[in-house]
Amino acid sequence: MLESTFNWLIEQQLLIAFLILSLLVLERYSLKWLSANFVYKLWLLLPTSLLLINLPEHFKPIQNTAMSTMLITPERNLDTQLSISWALIYSMVLALLTLLTVITHQRFIKQLRLAPLNSFKLTNKNLNIALLQSGAVNTPMVIGLFRTQLVLPSEYVQKTDSASLALIIEHEKVHIKRRDNLLNMLFLIATLICWFNPVAWLGYLSFRRLQELSCDEKVLENKGTQQRILYSKALINCAEHTRTGLMAYSHYGDKNMMLQRLKQIKHTGNSSLAAKGALLIFTAGILSSFATAKQTDASLAKAEHISPTIRIEPVYPSHAAEQSISGSVVLKYDISPNGETQNVSVVNAKPAGVFNKEAKVALKQWQYKPSNSGFKDVLVQLDFALDETYKSQSLIEKVTVAAK
Repeated sequence: MLESTFNWLIEQQLLIAFLILSLLVLERYSLKWLSANFVYKLWLLLPTSLLLINLPEHFKPIQNTAMSTMLITPERNLDTQLSISWALIYSMVLALLTLLTVITHQRFIKQLRLAPLNSFKLTNKNLNIALLQSGAVNTPMVIGLFRTQLVLPSEYVQKTDSASLALIIEHEKVHIKRRDNLLNMLFLIATLICWFNPVAWLGYLSFRRLQELSCDEKVLENKGTQQRILYSKALINCAEHTRTGLMAYSHYGDKNMMLQRLKQIKHTGNSSLAAKGALLIFTAGILSSFATAKQTDASLAKAEHISPTIRIEPVYPSHAAEQSISGSVVLKYDISPNGETQNVSVVNAKPAGVFNKEAKVALKQWQYKPSNSGFKDVLVQLDFALDETYKSQSLIEKVTVAAK
């Protein structure tokens, strides 16, 4: 199961990298014509595309038209063990990163030393927001995934004019209403799962930047020039005192990010409907091509012999290697809809009884792609040889009947 999940994840990396790089290009070059909120929503393409190309109904049953063969040599057993170890190494690193994230989160929350804020009342009919204050932060921030809390720096209300405070609070309300903290945590988990892919980390940073830019757009909707200037000054003030918090929580980012936000404020409200429409049409074409490619792959696979996604090589018996014995074993088995091998049995073996046990033990660990109904009576011949120059003979009798 571990190796199967790891192999599936590796197979998805090309698509993930392509989509993330495309979104990075859009963030870098298209925000002047496309709104930040529009590009931010395009991140839905990532889970949608992954779901589209991995729909269970796209895995059609494949008829086995030929018997596959596999050569096993004593030297290749070490390669199999090394292949399996990659999945174990991946899991260990993932567990370590997850543990560090949890520890960082707990330490961050503990250091806040939250206290109730009674000097300022926030009323909103649609949002249930708990107001707190902390001397450990210098800018407003939202914490909590389900029980949302708005944390303000100590004496922030007294030091900030009411107009600027209202705009900053409105920004945080957008985060709360959209449940951005929950989205950030889910995206962080996905990034940790793809920890070995540097593009995934770049994508996480881009996602967070677009999130802030889209919040700015929401705040500045129907706002005048004076309010935009006031909002920009409030952001600059936050940037001067910002501190890095937990990645899963909303924050105002570093000064480079703040420059990007100030630049984008000048273009807020100037997005092009034509550019959005063209991009939507292009996106629909991309998604359609993914679906078509998946159906084409399934159709082509019907004409090809099925092959396992995880194939564990049998251990070459030590006594057979010592006596320089080579041979073959023909196995018959079924493949369940979830891709597991079942009902493994020996059809023929030469020499008899020498390699049967190891062949069956290995075959029971093979894993195939899931299918709708599975497969029956699949045949495979495993050839055990001391070197790759060994030429085996088929142990399945083939008879050709000519028409009279």
